[in-house]
Amino acid sequence: MRPGDRIPADGEILEGTSGVDESPVTGESVPNTKGPGEPVFAGSINAEAALRVRVTRAAEDNTIARIIRLVEEAESARAPTERFIDRFSRVYMPAVVGVALLVVLVPPLAFGQEWGTWIYRGLALLLIGCPCALVISVPASIASALSSGARRGLLMKGGAVIEATAKISRVAYDKTGTLTVGRPQVTDVVPLSADAPELLAVAAAVEAGSSHPLAEAISARAEAEGVQSLPSSGGKALPGKGVEALVAGERAWVGSPRFAAAEMGVLDSEGIRRATALEEEGKTVVVVFRPRHALGLLALRDEPRADAREGIRQLKDLGVTSVMLTGDNARTAAAIAGSLGMEHRAELMPDDKVAEVRAMAEAGGVMMVGDGINDAPALKQADVGVAMGSGTDVALETADAAILRDRVIDIPAMIRLARAAMANVRQNVAIALGLKAVFLVTTILGITGLWIAILADTGATVLVTLNALRLLAFKPEREA
Repeated sequence: MRPGDRIPADGEILEGTSGVDESPVTGESVPNTKGPGEPVFAGSINAEAALRVRVTRAAEDNTIARIIRLVEEAESARAPTERFIDRFSRVYMPAVVGVALLVVLVPPLAFGQEWGTWIYRGLALLLIGCPCALVISVPASIASALSSGARRGLLMKGGAVIEATAKISRVAYDKTGTLTVGRPQVTDVVPLSADAPELLAVAAAVEAGSSHPLAEAISARAEAEGVQSLPSSGGKALPGKGVEALVAGERAWVGSPRFAAAEMGVLDSEGIRRATALEEEGKTVVVVFRPRHALGLLALRDEPRADAREGIRQLKDLGVTSVMLTGDNARTAAAIAGSLGMEHRAELMPDDKVAEVRAMAEAGGVMMVGDGINDAPALKQADVGVAMGSGTDVALETADAAILRDRVIDIPAMIRLARAAMANVRQNVAIALGLKAVFLVTTILGITGLWIAILADTGATVLVTLNALRLLAFKPEREA
């Protein structure tokens, strides 16, 4: 695939490294540098260098196709307010026709008034009473809100979702892959008998070639620090304990604190104390050691997304409570939730998440945000289920909405957009009904005539349309 080509299908890079412009899919303006093994999406653009990509999804199941299906579903999911306006219009129009007939017939027949005058007023009344502006007021606002959101990576499946989102009082988040990046990172490097570069060099050498998430995190940290891995051979896993290898001619291990202290006897009381303190922060701790001494400790954790804390703060400013629902252990959940300033429920199975969401729904509207197959039942149970764009297909299909850029701050942005849309709907209904009420009275009294009625009817339609179009310029990411 040459530079400048549009990527035709979802796939995985086999050869080459290039900046990929994903703005058509995610709205992200800066190209992401991607290399072998990383995914690319249909519709994104190869910006810099030649790539060889292996297709991983059929055309009917790629990212663009899924977005199209979301848009198609949006057409059939109508807001309750929109359905009410339709029902109201079915009663309103016959009533207006009936009133117009009375205006035409009663004054001439009952009071001997001129037929021409009252026929003219009856026709003007019919024009004024036409519900064009009222009928278009809600769908115009909904369509503008859907378009505004889609341009910013906020996909909602129709007006019903927008109306429900505007009423949200609590947001429940999954942890892994939603509030956090979904992969462990080295958070602490604690030297004991060696300095940090040597510690990382030995650890990276022991873990060389391993695809385990912790091994990849250690290798990534060593690379980021500019540490060269030492030559190693004979690496093997010790189930439940760690990994060992021959590093620079001498045995070395990366293992659990229990293995290093109890079985190998290389971790002293000070090392155990420091390891315990890190574990109490919800981190996974490994010990890097040689046959006679511990080189140091490495602490790893699936860290919160960079914008997670800011997203939770923005929700608080909107009067919305946040809670984290996770199947992870209570200690890790408490550490992550504490750092973000939110409530949490830990060690939950999928059915437990559903029960928690159902309980929260009794106190008001609940939004559930998740990315995995295990989140799908809770997404369905919530008033509004929101899937992360990088989540599983099951989560995306089950959810009522999706945030394509995987940003936690997009959740308060979605709520702000929904609230702005519903405020716009109320404005449009008030404009449509208010103008008609005024001109119905003035027409019957003979103050306004047929031409004014035409202008008022057309003007009301134009006004509500222009008011709805204001949502296209609304910036939901901006706090009021």
